[in-house]
Amino acid sequence: MNVTLLVPTLNEIDGMKTIMPKVKPEWCDQILVVDGQSTDGTVEYAKEQGYDVVIQQKKGMRNAYMEAWPHIKGDVVLTFSPDGNSIPELIPDCINKLKEGYDMVIVSRYAQGAKSYDDDAVTAFGNKLFTTFINLFHGGHYTDAMVIYRAYPKSLIYDLDLDKDSSYAFEEKLFGTNISWEPLLSVRAAKRKLKVADIPGDEPAREGGERKLQVMRWGAAYMWQVLREIFIWK
Repeated sequence: MNVTLLVPTLNEIDGMKTIMPKVKPEWCDQILVVDGQSTDGTVEYAKEQGYDVVIQQKKGMRNAYMEAWPHIKGDVVLTFSPDGNSIPELIPDCINKLKEGYDMVIVSRYAQGAKSYDDDAVTAFGNKLFTTFINLFHGGHYTDAMVIYRAYPKSLIYDLDLDKDSSYAFEEKLFGTNISWEPLLSVRAAKRKLKVADIPGDEPAREGGERKLQVMRWGAAYMWQVLREIFIWK
């Protein structure tokens, strides 16, 4: 199992310097940074550490993923936030759990024994609401359906049609935003009845940088996806 640690960045120099040195080289076969045109030295720092770097051309997390995907060398991808929200020491646990035969492993902020220290009242309510709806409408068993910190085969994105613009185009146009693919990944994995595991992992407060949430627009777009998927796709 070859593993690529995929690290999306946008002006995350503080987090990169604090968090990434804790990622041991033996934990993965490739560290790939996809950067949204940072101006704070993030790219220069990543290159100094010997990481592979892709400079993102289109805005939005989904576009970051899609532009990074051809550069992924591993057959397994572990998406990881360098802003302090993802605890590096849980990388081996996540990979080892995937090796037990799971199709996806999620490091859950809301599993028993874990806690988010980055949530506010709005994001905590929203995360739990979406997770509940995905479980209710699509047969999932998630404790955290929205989090970035997860591992899965690179091929799963193609298998679930998450590489197609048509899976996102209507709601992105309707709500004037660019969204990520974690919620839809959770929905379609549940619909396919894939074998998914949660492991508990705290979400610490972020290290520097700025939160880039578009709460209303993203919330509306993700809710549209969750409800739309009741009626379309397999």
